[in-house]
Amino acid sequence: MTVTFLLIRHAAHIDLDKRLSGRLSGVPLSAAGMEQAAALGRALANTSFDRIECSPLERTRQTAAAIAAAIGAPAPREADALIEIDMGDWTGACFADLAGQTAWDQWNRERGTARIPGGETMAEAQARIASHMREIAATSPDGATIALVTHSDMIRAAVADVIGLPLSQVVRFAIDPTSVTRVAMGDWGSYLHSLNERLAV
Repeated sequence: MTVTFLLIRHAAHIDLDKRLSGRLSGVPLSAAGMEQAAALGRALANTSFDRIECSPLERTRQTAAAIAAAIGAPAPREADALIEIDMGDWTGACFADLAGQTAWDQWNRERGTARIPGGETMAEAQARIASHMREIAATSPDGATIALVTHSDMIRAAVADVIGLPLSQVVRFAIDPTSVTRVAMGDWGSYLHSLNERLAV
């Protein structure tokens, strides 16, 4: 039994590279992000998905909706397990203000153990998405293809789980907006097929 997951990062949003949006509400895709999401939908138009799920946040919902519209799929399902890592006290902070702070530097250096002040550890976030993927794989028909539209660190955490990479090393690879990462999973285990594919052009 094998299920294929397409782990998709949302398109560019209005705060991208400016502040740590985390789970803030009211952070939609930017105009460029809307174009990226539409382009990704076109790139995936010939892919047959058994299901599309997304994080409950606006930027992931908009990206997932663009994909569903392009392929004529039903409305995406929201899944709490796919929501962004809880950024706690850092939610909404500008990256420029975080730079050089001891806790911020520790978080980026020690992802496997550090806890965000008032928020989650990366291990807790990894457990959420990994267990969700395993549940889907165990209950989906053989050969199913599932799209999960989520966030960069959530995809990094899922990849680390699949390949046995220590969480302290996840900052060594990029997950770009609208990128696609492909994972196969089944009762035999899991396998990383591709990482950070850029299909939206």
